[in-house]
Amino acid sequence: MPSMKTLGYYNGEIAAIDELRIPMNDRVCWFGDGVYDATITGNHVIFALDEHIDRFFNSAALVEIPLAFTKLWLAELLHDLVQKLDSPTQFVYWQVTRGTTERAHTFPETPANLWVMLRPLVLPDLTNKVKLITVEDIRFLLCNVKTLNLLPNVLASEQAKRAGCYEAVFHRGERVTECSHSNVHILKNGVFRTAPADNLILPGITRAHLIAHCLKLGITVSEAPFTVAELMSADEVIVSSSSTFCASASHIDGHEVGGKAPDLLTKLRESLLNEFHEATSAGV
Repeated sequence: MPSMKTLGYYNGEIAAIDELRIPMNDRVCWFGDGVYDATITGNHVIFALDEHIDRFFNSAALVEIPLAFTKLWLAELLHDLVQKLDSPTQFVYWQVTRGTTERAHTFPETPANLWVMLRPLVLPDLTNKVKLITVEDIRFLLCNVKTLNLLPNVLASEQAKRAGCYEAVFHRGERVTECSHSNVHILKNGVFRTAPADNLILPGITRAHLIAHCLKLGITVSEAPFTVAELMSADEVIVSSSSTFCASASHIDGHEVGGKAPDLLTKLRESLLNEFHEATSAGV
């Protein structure tokens, strides 16, 4: 039976998050040298786990971190760990770092370190509109890797917080890419528009599910770049992530946006939420 409030895992050691200690020579401390992924649970059932694990293994391969375990082993480990927490709804986070060794820029010949963090999660009320700001995208050109090097994201997220906003929308020149910790999409004239899954965005799992629901509902999808001007004039502006699902924006940079296609937005959001509730109902 679940008996813990939070849970941390490090190379087989399990304890409450604030009780675990990580070696200073873990390369995460020197270089942020690792990749991660995250999702949520409902009723102790992990949502879209296979897709998140596929992306995790892809990120590790792109930065050449060898993994000494299989996708099946990791899935079983995460499944076992989420059963140990009291809360049926959890934020599930895991990462791998390149190993523990003395500081040197070149790759060490040491095994990778696996971390897992679990904590309770309260699902947001998605009927509440959010405010956004725009920020020039100064990140490197491997945004498709879910890397631990998130300093530009952290700075943009803090900038949004200080402006009283939920998220910062990145753009490179006039092209909108994504947000500091979410993907961003627009609805315009009945079309769901989202940035292409190239090296300038992280291909969000929720993004993929939104596209699938659009196709299911007969909503046209365009995976082509759109501009800041098109963002500002969109019928609806949507931000999505594994824990936010499908939130809509009311303001960007202090200007009112969206609110012109509420029925279509609600239809898409409820379709995605229904999938989550159906997929996680087995744990009830």
